[in-house]
Amino acid sequence: MPSHEFRVISLNIHKGFALGPKRLVLSKIRECLRESGASIVFLQEVIGANARHQKNVRAWPSQTQLEYLADTVWTHHAYGKNAIYQHGHHGNAILSELPFVRWDNIDASILSFSQRGFLHGTIEGGLHLICVHLGLFERERQLQIAHLIEHITRTIGPHEPLILAGDFNDWRLQGHRRLVDALGVEEVHEAIMGKPARTYPAFLPLLAMDRIYVRGLRIGHCRSIAGEHWRNFSDHRALVTDLLLEFTPVAPQTTALTERAS
Repeated sequence: MPSHEFRVISLNIHKGFALGPKRLVLSKIRECLRESGASIVFLQEVIGANARHQKNVRAWPSQTQLEYLADTVWTHHAYGKNAIYQHGHHGNAILSELPFVRWDNIDASILSFSQRGFLHGTIEGGLHLICVHLGLFERERQLQIAHLIEHITRTIGPHEPLILAGDFNDWRLQGHRRLVDALGVEEVHEAIMGKPARTYPAFLPLLAMDRIYVRGLRIGHCRSIAGEHWRNFSDHRALVTDLLLEFTPVAPQTTALTERAS
């Protein structure tokens, strides 16, 4: 992969329901993900299974949410089960046009009532993708960020390309500088616009919650999607960026990753 362009999008899909009334909007989410033209999609709060919704929600898809959203556009995908309850589970997901070489879900839970994880996949060519959804409490997030830094430092070589994206819940930017300083990453909106994008709440964004960090890729463009049709999908706005991988990466380290193909 000597040179490759990627369009990347990250979105907390709010379990497929519109903000406010319990109205399933998965079909609209799928339509707008397609319209974005993204080749890699990072999603948070994706339901892997839910027996109650399957029984009570009329429009609930026969496939999993991940399979429904990926459809025939992103034929390669990975899911990390984080929050597990009696009637189902939800977590993070990555959709990709390129095949996964391997992927693994790393438990990042600090509190018993707040189950979190890092979904780490590597696609063809050695590009690392990590999807995260950090906790709501400051101390919880700081411990998760320390865990994330340790994981990346241990499993990804300093010259291997990386995209780290998701809902960081880091509205005070306490963890933001730690990630930048420790990992040598750039946050795409900060690189282009001077500061991280405000993405929450979607109808009147005041807080910078969602981020895309990169290393070893050139940032060409970044924006938050603010169209009216997006505001009905989630309590978060989507973040989109265009990236260019300009060199052939070295072979990735594999010691800490379980080899699994989606």
